[in-house]
Amino acid sequence: MLNRRTLRIKIMQNLFAYEQCREANYLLAHDTIDAFFQPDLNSMKIQDKDLLKGQRTVALKMFEKKFKGEEVKESPDPRITKSIEDAFALHAKLNKKDFTYFRKNIVLEVDKINTMYYASLNLVVAFESVAAHDKRLATAVFGANPLVKALRDNTDLRKETLRKGGSWDQQMDLVRSWFRDCVKPDKAFIEYLGLKNPSKDDHVDWIKHLIRKIILGKTAINAHFEETDLWWAEDHEIIRSMTDKTIKSLSDRNEVEIQKLSLNWDDDKDFIERLFVSAAQLEPAYHQLIANHTRNWEVDRLPLTDRVILHMALSEMLSFPNIPVKVTINEYIELAKEYSTPKSRQFINGILDVLSKELVSSGKIKKSGRGLIDNK
Repeated sequence: MLNRRTLRIKIMQNLFAYEQCREANYLLAHDTIDAFFQPDLNSMKIQDKDLLKGQRTVALKMFEKKFKGEEVKESPDPRITKSIEDAFALHAKLNKKDFTYFRKNIVLEVDKINTMYYASLNLVVAFESVAAHDKRLATAVFGANPLVKALRDNTDLRKETLRKGGSWDQQMDLVRSWFRDCVKPDKAFIEYLGLKNPSKDDHVDWIKHLIRKIILGKTAINAHFEETDLWWAEDHEIIRSMTDKTIKSLSDRNEVEIQKLSLNWDDDKDFIERLFVSAAQLEPAYHQLIANHTRNWEVDRLPLTDRVILHMALSEMLSFPNIPVKVTINEYIELAKEYSTPKSRQFINGILDVLSKELVSSGKIKKSGRGLIDNK
């Protein structure tokens, strides 16, 4: 099931990718100016290469200064002015396109966890179907498994699979190859098929093994999921937890409960939306505040992951009054520990501690809600 740390990780990953795109867009804007002053090879007029080179040098310097927010006098040369305007227009257009894409992509990535969860459950049923058609195996035990029947007959699973995907109907050749290579030689499977009067626990234990060790274990199936899901390393544990809960939900009536990824998807979507937007559009004053406290480090020289984590943490402290400052700091220390450099944890801790105290004392951070005191 989703928790806020998982959501923070998804947001961090997309912000990281967005910032990389912004850096690439800056270079593309730079290239636009360079291309603007290249000699026109199709022109019949003589090209003054030295003049073009000089214009290009001036335009690039002016662009870089303006990009940093420095005041620059307008050039009397209209071509230089036009090249800079075109570069900024391209940069803004590309950034807007990327921002929109990654803003939507986080929700799609979270939703993909559902699809992979349904695919894992449906694969259990698909394997039983393949086993039933294998004339060399006596698979009556597998066919009588109450969990297989419960999954096959579950209307919620069928409905959600139609909505979000996760069916294997069009990939049965792949399923058969996995059954042949991963399931059929498995020692636990052979022992399971040899049981004369399997108990309910025997049936459940086999499905647990099938999901944990074969479908989600170190097999070709897991490798396929890794190729399908870019963030499988994080999603894998969530899906394993959801499948475990599904197995445990098997009732005396041989019915299972399909798990919900989120208990309150509207709240989670709101958290994703607000945190991504506020971190991606963090006001320049807060960028400067971070820079003021990085001691001998220039912000641009910090690892990109650290910059993203600082922007997210600051945005969360400012935009979510019901989340205690200590909780926010601890969460982002953990992200730095897991995803950044060995020294990042201590660095992030120190910077966020100083920033939070300064912003609380200035009244910029106000916390209210259950167990919190409103800073007025």
